[in-house]
Amino acid sequence: MYTLYYSPGTASFPVHLALLELGVPHELKRVHLDAGEQNTPAYLAMNPNAVVPTMLVDGKPVYEAAALLLLLAERHPEARFAPAPGSADRGVFLQWMLHLANVVQPAFRIWFSPPKYAGEGAAFAKDLARQQIEAAFQRFDTFVAAHGPYALGADFGVLDIYAMMVMRWSRNMPKPATSWPALAALVARIKARPAWAKLYEIEGLTEWA
Repeated sequence: MYTLYYSPGTASFPVHLALLELGVPHELKRVHLDAGEQNTPAYLAMNPNAVVPTMLVDGKPVYEAAALLLLLAERHPEARFAPAPGSADRGVFLQWMLHLANVVQPAFRIWFSPPKYAGEGAAFAKDLARQQIEAAFQRFDTFVAAHGPYALGADFGVLDIYAMMVMRWSRNMPKPATSWPALAALVARIKARPAWAKLYEIEGLTEWA
């Protein structure tokens, strides 16, 4: 049994989608970020970073979206959500997962809140973040075009799910992810999956449906 602490459309989004895709029992607990629930002592005891997602796995808290996706793929190997350790695609799978976590997701933090990270240099920082995001999308588009229909071929997995989060976040940017043809096709393919509609219904999302 899993318990996911989430907030709609945030970095908890891919973990929630993975749980729905896996069809495993789970409980949802919404964290109202605007009300500051992420800063309560009870939540900080689980996740001292005061962000979502946090998930109870066998009763113990684990956080970081990429880590949770990797963990779910590992705990449910029958779903083929990630290449097996030692397999030919394992290295490139880990490369892209960590690139999304270490480069692309942090760039989005700057894009959404440049004054928080750059002060008076906010405009420059936001433009630099945009360039970094667009360069990542260009590289990922080339990769997906060569491997499709999903990021690593025939098997849908957590790399597609994690990429879907950052591609969705780009929806209001000057050049969203869907500006690249292979990524647009990947987005359409994932949106057609039943779990996508279910997630939108549960989280009450409407944009980019």
